[in-house]
Amino acid sequence: MNISSVVIKTLPEHLESVKKSLEDSGLCEVHFSDDQGRIVAVIEGDDDADESEKLKKIADLPHIASADFSTTYIDPDVTDG
Repeated sequence: MNISSVVIKTLPEHLESVKKSLEDSGLCEVHFSDDQGRIVAVIEGDDDADESEKLKKIADLPHIASADFSTTYIDPDVTDG
């Protein structure tokens, strides 16, 4: 199991719609945002490839200027299922 924090940037005028898109996507959990359009979210995945695919999908959502990994935790002893 991998858990990663992601920093997402959007224009301030799109902040609320982007947060809603992120929450509705099921790709991540939004934990923080500020009035400058910065969002911190958490992605969970089975492995690096799963998390990378989710990050690519997040980056492709409307009004997202950038989405980058910040911190990653890998627990090889924990698996889903």
